[in-house]
Amino acid sequence: MGYGEEAVKEVTTPEDAPSGYPENVNLRGGFCRLPPAGVEISPAAVGLGPYSPSVQFRTQRLDQVFATNFRVKAAMKNSVLLSWEIRDKNPAQPFTILYGKGQSVEVDGKQTQKLITGLEPDTQYSFLLTNRANSAGGLQHRVTATTAPDILKTKPTVVGKTNADGMVTVQLPTVQTTAKVRGYYVVVVPLKKQRGGKFLNPWEEPDQMNLDELLKEINRTSVSRALRIRRQASQSDPRAYVTAHFKTLPQEFTLGDGRNYGDFRNRPLLNGQEYVFFVLALLDLSENTMYATSPYSDPVTSSDVDPQPIVDEEEGLLWVVGPVLAVIFIVCIVIAILLFKSKPDRKRAEAEGRKGSFPCSKAMSSHHPTDPVELRRINFQTPAYRVSVYRGYRRLSSMASHPPVPISEMADHIERLKANDNLKFSQEYESVDPGQQFTWENSNLEVNKPKNRYANVIAYDHSRVILSSIEGVPGSDYINANYVDGYRRQNAYIATQGSLPETFGEFWRMVWEQHTANIIMMTKLEEKSRVKCDQYWPTRGTETYGLIQVTLLDTVELATYSVRTFALYKSGSNEKREVRHFQFTAWPDHGVPEHPTPFLAFLRRVKACNPPDAGPMVVHCSAGVGRTGCFIVIDAMVERIKHEKTIDIYGHVTLMRSQRNYMVQTEDQYIFIH
Repeated sequence: MGYGEEAVKEVTTPEDAPSGYPENVNLRGGFCRLPPAGVEISPAAVGLGPYSPSVQFRTQRLDQVFATNFRVKAAMKNSVLLSWEIRDKNPAQPFTILYGKGQSVEVDGKQTQKLITGLEPDTQYSFLLTNRANSAGGLQHRVTATTAPDILKTKPTVVGKTNADGMVTVQLPTVQTTAKVRGYYVVVVPLKKQRGGKFLNPWEEPDQMNLDELLKEINRTSVSRALRIRRQASQSDPRAYVTAHFKTLPQEFTLGDGRNYGDFRNRPLLNGQEYVFFVLALLDLSENTMYATSPYSDPVTSSDVDPQPIVDEEEGLLWVVGPVLAVIFIVCIVIAILLFKSKPDRKRAEAEGRKGSFPCSKAMSSHHPTDPVELRRINFQTPAYRVSVYRGYRRLSSMASHPPVPISEMADHIERLKANDNLKFSQEYESVDPGQQFTWENSNLEVNKPKNRYANVIAYDHSRVILSSIEGVPGSDYINANYVDGYRRQNAYIATQGSLPETFGEFWRMVWEQHTANIIMMTKLEEKSRVKCDQYWPTRGTETYGLIQVTLLDTVELATYSVRTFALYKSGSNEKREVRHFQFTAWPDHGVPEHPTPFLAFLRRVKACNPPDAGPMVVHCSAGVGRTGCFIVIDAMVERIKHEKTIDIYGHVTLMRSQRNYMVQTEDQYIFIH
């Protein structure tokens, strides 16, 4: 066997077995630890009996066992969600899933699940997962699944109009089955608003959605109701959510009445937001999880007029008395200043000493007069009201009500925010000024629109990075990037999107013109088989991007990040510059890192390699707002700790959002920063 070595495996047969060489011998078990090679087996009787005709086969290499636990995660009416586990040590190679009548789909080698769509209801399918064929033919895994029957043929319909409280009465579809149904779920899908103001439903039918997160929410039994409601209430990233659970489906239902149905809160519809909804039935027909869905309802829109905050008589009186008191207060201050100037120098010195002891004194402001966050806290106030999740409006807390937290109190502060399933974390994050009152005319120019990776992630005009114009090239001064302030340093960072092929030249021109020494990349090129950033650097050797020639000098790949060193030359210049490229690869596809240690080690390496006289650090992920915002805030807070004994996460996030939209994109990211 293997490389010509002979091995013997003894098989006992009854004494009265016929003479001659053995036939139809079935060996249960296997040959272990054999090298990947051809194997020839020739059974023989014990002793000097004759050998049978040989049987040949080939063993497989262990590293070709590319996936395990291939299974059906959920079966819907027109789709099946497949999942599997991959070996950590395997090099990522594309998989192929074969199904139906010769149909196939390619899957990225790092992906662990795939939604197969376009299937027929109540039909059995066989799915074959295989890797790239090798000389032995490629390994395969097979599962079978039956799609759900079409028991919800009609769509839900809206009865009447949405009222001012975000409620609307809907008629639910009739169930057409005698099969056992374990439960019904009403699912609401907020539609995404396009730049032209129209809403777009990205799926033709519910079965085309990747219901993985939704199914997790339905099947989550270890999460408390309070946490589930809090998660549903987060509006930073509107997603489909379950609004009600029924054992028996009612004929009519009031959407958005604020009550609990099962473990789900039926939260009011937001003003101006457009929705569709559908019914999801959990069936008890097979060993696999099986769901049947109704078609989408017609779009429903809540009133687009924001309700005004209620002002009682006492508050109304304050609007009259307030200005009068303000005038009196100003007069008193003027008198106090005049009296103060008339005092002897000794008393004035004593007064200054006393004034310097108050935390709100001018002395405190002069402690960091150039800190952009403190300047914003002093000079700007956030709006008083904002659209709310539950009642149409809520009061926004300003930066003044969220002062820096002393380091000695940070642990207790975080524990207070974490109480009641992170409820105060949620409230604090939602109160941060979104900062979307600025213009983005340059991003909206037709010549520049193709340079934006995402239509809704733009560059504010007042803080955008302006490139030197190229004569005769319209829009040559534009790149989707904004300056972002750091601790005691304006324009310490440039937050930008993951580069597109058509913006490689602008990206490297920005790095050159801004004298950047470090580029920070917070994403992989692909995640969940979606391109997050196009590779804007050479894999080896030299590439020219627009006016900039980039040469790869060195690459160091570590467990959680990679470091590349580039040499840059500009056309028409003899100057050579070195730029380091740091790519953090341990950020999960969804959510945030479980532990901060890898990120902090990455940050220390970045800081150690950034010269003090360098230009802004260029930081990007895919959109350049979520993970990018996390990096900037954490770096700024680490720098702040070196000079002060306070942390000001709330203030810095508020500042960043006035410079680039959506910075720190999710509540989980906000919590991770802490």
